[in-house]
Amino acid sequence: MNSKLVLVNIVRWFVLLLIQILLLRNLSFYNIATPFVYILFLLLLPFGIPNLLLYLIAFITGLALDAFYDTLGVHTAACIALAFVRILFISVTVNRDGFDEPEPTLGNMGFKWFIIYALLCTFSHHLVLFFLETFRLAEFSYTLIRCLFSSIFTLFSVVLIEFIFYNRKMR
Repeated sequence: MNSKLVLVNIVRWFVLLLIQILLLRNLSFYNIATPFVYILFLLLLPFGIPNLLLYLIAFITGLALDAFYDTLGVHTAACIALAFVRILFISVTVNRDGFDEPEPTLGNMGFKWFIIYALLCTFSHHLVLFFLETFRLAEFSYTLIRCLFSSIFTLFSVVLIEFIFYNRKMR
């Protein structure tokens, strides 16, 4: 990775975490839909990042959120689950030797690929997050509905941010 890409990702990490902590922490629609846009940082990490480093970055990101949300490892576990799903999805859909672009952005990979990628990663993140937060099977349907609506809200926010910073791949 070149130094410009590292600097962009460090700035992206701080900006998305600040947005999540300062603006979106208390934003919730009837306690059913809550946006978690900080996961965009994990989604946009470069393809060539080693898996161990990806898990370490996901761990640190989740730990930073846990410190501000007063949760005990819930965001950390959810971020590590997202990293796991990301690794699986990229290994299945992208030929590691054949890609020219360093990051899995909307402009580089196309709308359909990015939506499926973001949907799977977001839903897995939210599934782990909300079930660990609730930690009861008595509220299974409520937790599943909360996971579904929060995933839709987060996916909408992520795609909106991606469209704002959309950079079409030059062919």
